[in-house]
Amino acid sequence: MLRQLSSLVARLPYPSQTVQRALAVAAIVTQGGIGVTGSVVRVTGSGLGCPTWPQCFEGSMFPVQHPEYHALTQWIEFGNRLLTGVVGIVAALCVLAAWRILLDHPSRTRLVKLAWAMPAGVVAQAVIGGMTVLTGLLWWTVAIHFLASTVLVWLAVLLLHAFGEGDERPRWRLPASGRVLLVALVAALGGVLVAGTTVTGAGPHGGDPDTPRLQAPIETLAFVHGSLLVVYLVVLAMLGMQLLRTGATPTLWRRYAVTWLVALAQGGLGSLQYALGVPEALVSFHVLGSALVIVATASLWCAARDRGPAVSAAPAGAEPQVSAAR
Repeated sequence: MLRQLSSLVARLPYPSQTVQRALAVAAIVTQGGIGVTGSVVRVTGSGLGCPTWPQCFEGSMFPVQHPEYHALTQWIEFGNRLLTGVVGIVAALCVLAAWRILLDHPSRTRLVKLAWAMPAGVVAQAVIGGMTVLTGLLWWTVAIHFLASTVLVWLAVLLLHAFGEGDERPRWRLPASGRVLLVALVAALGGVLVAGTTVTGAGPHGGDPDTPRLQAPIETLAFVHGSLLVVYLVVLAMLGMQLLRTGATPTLWRRYAVTWLVALAQGGLGSLQYALGVPEALVSFHVLGSALVIVATASLWCAARDRGPAVSAAPAGAEPQVSAAR
């Protein structure tokens, strides 16, 4: 079966560098976008607009007129489910592109593994989403749903870079102390994201008016969330001082600057959101901001190591002609 599938994939045209990059960018956008649309479902109270899974209502995959469920909330929730299909299509195209590359460049197994993480994540998210609905939107299931998206956004960024680099053992552009700071930065980001889900769990937007909320003082949870962001920024500043002492490539400096801008904007947005009483629109913008911080941090991570030149920009045998032409 695998040999037959490989034979079919081999008939596909070899993906150009533009196509490779476009598919990976689409994966980042869709994986991050599903989290944003999920927040729209939550802040509009549409989380149980479709109260069953995988059907919207018993006997129907689509919204139907129902006295207990407003049509708009049904379609908002159903629309979020439909977007999962778009995410799945993009994920499948990433796998096909990586598989086609592997047939010409057998060393590109890491690329294929990262590509397969996209559809695997879609399946996992579908299962988690079903669990979330069937448990009545318990806050911790919503938290798991969101955190799974953050992991997939990170992996999609790694996939983007994998299309444009080799598979050599990573050669870090930072000294050992700088690598420790970079790992600490990623750990701090994870803490910020996890703490953010507890603030959401105790906050006013549960996805449905009757959803049980996390019974903890939101002021304390927000303080912990904000404090972890401060830790993230402190580690980021220490990393910058390390870069000043040891030097860094222009690309690494650009990624570092973008990470600062996005993190500060996200922190300011979160403070504004809290001060204004958590208005619905700002919640979705804050979720979008979290995805951007993940993308920026993951891009910084990738810029800090070198895996060698790209070996799959063209089909096998085409590289010599390109080099000779130059």
